[in-house]
Amino acid sequence: MTRSYFGTDGIRGRANQKITPELAMKVGQAAGLIFNRDGERRHRVVIGKDTRLSGYMIEYALVAGFTSVGMDVLLLGPMPTPAVAMLTRSMRADLGVMISASHNLYEDNGIKLFGPDAYKLSDETELEIEKLIERDLTSRLAGPQELGRAKRIEDVRARYIEYAKRTLPRNMSFEGLRVVLDCANGAAYKVAPEALWELGAEVITIGDAPDGFNINRAVGSTAPQKLKEKVRELRADVGIALDGDADRVIMVDELGHVVDGDQLMAVVARSWRDEGWLAKPGVVATIMSNLGLERYLGSLGLTLERTAVGDRYVIERMRERGYNVGGEQSGHVILSDYSTTGDGLVTAMQALAAVKKLGRRVSEVCRVFEPLPQVLKNVRVSGRLALEQDAVVRAIEAGRQRLDGAGRLVIRPSGTEPVIRVMGEGENPDLVTSVVDDICDALTRAEAA
Repeated sequence: MTRSYFGTDGIRGRANQKITPELAMKVGQAAGLIFNRDGERRHRVVIGKDTRLSGYMIEYALVAGFTSVGMDVLLLGPMPTPAVAMLTRSMRADLGVMISASHNLYEDNGIKLFGPDAYKLSDETELEIEKLIERDLTSRLAGPQELGRAKRIEDVRARYIEYAKRTLPRNMSFEGLRVVLDCANGAAYKVAPEALWELGAEVITIGDAPDGFNINRAVGSTAPQKLKEKVRELRADVGIALDGDADRVIMVDELGHVVDGDQLMAVVARSWRDEGWLAKPGVVATIMSNLGLERYLGSLGLTLERTAVGDRYVIERMRERGYNVGGEQSGHVILSDYSTTGDGLVTAMQALAAVKKLGRRVSEVCRVFEPLPQVLKNVRVSGRLALEQDAVVRAIEAGRQRLDGAGRLVIRPSGTEPVIRVMGEGENPDLVTSVVDDICDALTRAEAA
């Protein structure tokens, strides 16, 4: 069955156009019916959100959907995605929902669902929800006496902060570290500064004044320029940039250089190997991770297993084969000893712990390998058919032949945006750029035809 609603990271689209109140209510009803089957006890769902204006609309539409099929709703307010996942399990909920479009701007929004185990739902369950969304569910609604209730939970910030701090040794302190923290005007704008301050860091925040419209706008993990400037201006030890729902992170060293997800995975893997905490001698990452990461891990006696793009595929491989470190170059880092999804704050804390343990500068601890030149470009398309055009197929094959074992080429449709991503990697940056440009040109011509 073709998936009509769910992508690689839940349901996502333009607020009040694709993500409408009607759709949100139907998602609540459909998911509620699936996770409210036994009827012998009250079932509950937790709902969190980021700071987008449309979050109010979607939140209350979901409440209407869930309560109409007899589920109780616990409202968390603005909280990071990993906090929602953690609280789903901690509060013994049957389902967790995060309202967010992650790193997208405010015009978009999305609905992410977590099962009672705090993991994202399987493809099979998402397809089951999609089938119910398309049906008339009137006959399956709860009777007047069986309707659900909604309640706002007040102490969730403290719960998540305490959880995050407990991922570190009890004697770990960040005292002496000057940290610039970019909260992306998003879901972690309160919890992240508080957590780092409680651990002893001097915290200077930017992107901490959400107004419903400014989430991810020129701030956050996808726009680190302001963070780099502030780190250099204040002579800070480190900069940390989260995204809108705080499930990803990138860092900036004291020189203003970006430390991406590949470097962070390498730092954590090395630290955990030294401490004897790695469940298996390796890391799981996607096909987009830099070849430099693979070579560096090899020098440590560790392997790199690659998956399709999307943190859900990384998590599936980790669960299947028993790894406890994995992630994406974009900054989704999954540390499964602590979380069932990417957690930007916890990942940053693990990197800072390595810095404190080694007593060296962030640039020395967190930039552990030299990445191979990588070129990534996006071509906006109306669908995936452009990849099937003869001219595009020929351009891709010609590019692979030009690289001829001296690099990698990855072309894939985005799971979250109407674009095709073209990534080239190799020792010769001019050659890589030329190959990527030729493929992008072929895609552009195919789209215009």
